[in-house]
Amino acid sequence: MKRLRLTCLALGGSLSALVFLSTAHRTLAATSDQPNECFDNWTGTTTTNAPTGRYYHTAVWTGSEMIVWGGNDNGFSNTGGRYNPSTNSWIATSTTNAPTSRQSHTAIWTGTEMIVWGGVGDSGLLNTGGRYNPSTDSWTPISTTNAPSARSLHTAIWTGSEMIIWGSGTGEPRTGGRYNPSTDSWTATSTTNAPADRQFHTAVWTGSEMIVWGGITNSGILNSGGRYNPGMDTWTATSTTDAPTARTTHTAALAGNEMIVWGGNEHQTFNTGGRYNPSTDSWTATSTTNAPLPRSYPTSVWTGTEMIVWGGSDYISVFDTGGRYNSSTDSWTPTSTTNAPSGRVFHTAVWTGSEMIVWGGLNNNFVDRLNTGGRYCGQPGPPFILDARVRRQGSKRFVALTWSPADGGSINVLRNGMVVDTTDDDGAAQDKLWNQTGTFVYQVCETDTGDCSNQVRVVVRGSGD
Repeated sequence: MKRLRLTCLALGGSLSALVFLSTAHRTLAATSDQPNECFDNWTGTTTTNAPTGRYYHTAVWTGSEMIVWGGNDNGFSNTGGRYNPSTNSWIATSTTNAPTSRQSHTAIWTGTEMIVWGGVGDSGLLNTGGRYNPSTDSWTPISTTNAPSARSLHTAIWTGSEMIIWGSGTGEPRTGGRYNPSTDSWTATSTTNAPADRQFHTAVWTGSEMIVWGGITNSGILNSGGRYNPGMDTWTATSTTDAPTARTTHTAALAGNEMIVWGGNEHQTFNTGGRYNPSTDSWTATSTTNAPLPRSYPTSVWTGTEMIVWGGSDYISVFDTGGRYNSSTDSWTPTSTTNAPSGRVFHTAVWTGSEMIVWGGLNNNFVDRLNTGGRYCGQPGPPFILDARVRRQGSKRFVALTWSPADGGSINVLRNGMVVDTTDDDGAAQDKLWNQTGTFVYQVCETDTGDCSNQVRVVVRGSGD
């Protein structure tokens, strides 16, 4: 009888599988699961009560919900929805006092509100916006006094007290603005030494500076950028030495004290990137070994240890593939395609603290608007994987443990958190339960490094089962 492989299904943080394990004498039933240890797995998002399919929308993570809003759903939209991954359910956002319909706008989360601003709608480019409070399901318009000129395809970041928008100024290059929600007021950003105005660029917040990079202007595609310090209202150019090739429609994430940019296109799509260190004003190329295929318009999130990129297009087809980039090892790991959402472009992605949620966008024919998505459990897996089989010899029981890889040293076998054996790290061990029944949680840990496998919970039933 084939052994069933234990897999992680990210459903409310709990996984379970019923495993039947055969022996020479008889088959015993055992239940094994691996709670809170899912990795490299996809779970679909429900479409029940989901917003209509759309692209060029925005999405933010509140700490408990993903809020999507606006975009093009066969026309400009001012509708949205709140997705709760713990219940796999959607609630529509109110349209009362909501901003006018739009796409290609920006959105940030303040900790209590989502602020949307700018974009393009039926009347053209916009310099309006609104603040949405999910606890009251209500909208508050934001002031247009001293607001930046109307624009779309700009960027926005949240500093902890202000929203800074920048780029894609119309007839006013190098402009931006800082919006303070506590005073509902705007302050212009300096244009002195500011980078050239651009669109399809990226921006990240370091904790003290906004870094913008790449994009396209009327004069061409750029590999330049700038660092804006709101405390000083000053700009400093980013070095172009060893910078990635000029590009647009790429993605970026802040990884500790570095900005990582990846993908995009100039006259071709790229699977290259770079890490920019603002403290040294220097660039380091990212590895291309095992990197995802070249693409434009991928999304990315930072997990705390890895940047996950997913989706996008090479202008011939769209991708349902991606990769996890570990900046500490400069290495890529592909993301699983099993149960992944269909390939798409112009979608959104948020990081929940344990999962990446992607949603919406256009499918492979670049026409159909999607209201589907997926949750990717992108936690790095344990350094080695443990599995368990319950076996019986007459009236006695033991658990056969197998793991890989094995390094040939020594390893501790833990049952219910206690070391029950120290043995050779050769990939196999036994724990003799004899007449014991009940629930047992197993894990193995290397004695030299302290690295541990995943946990496997085994329920051993009585002899009459």
